[in-house]
Amino acid sequence: IVLACLLAVAFANEEADVVKSDSEVNVLDFNYAYELTNHIKAVQAGVLKEHDNWVVSGEYEYVAPNGKTVKVTYTADETGYHPKVLEA
Repeated sequence: IVLACLLAVAFANEEADVVKSDSEVNVLDFNYAYELTNHIKAVQAGVLKEHDNWVVSGEYEYVAPNGKTVKVTYTADETGYHPKVLEA
């Protein structure tokens, strides 16, 4: 879901080419990373814990319309989504 949202943001802002794209998906874990030419980057990893509970962490970064770089780091688990937003 997060990946789909990020890609939607990327394509809504401008057309961009993929500079880097890596992923590995297994039964009990996954990870991916991508970078686009419009300065959007994302990294995410997750591990399946206790049958149905995924523990996921990651970050994404983009340049806001005001020219500042926004970086969001997050974790997500059975208690919800926990983002931290930094603007430089």
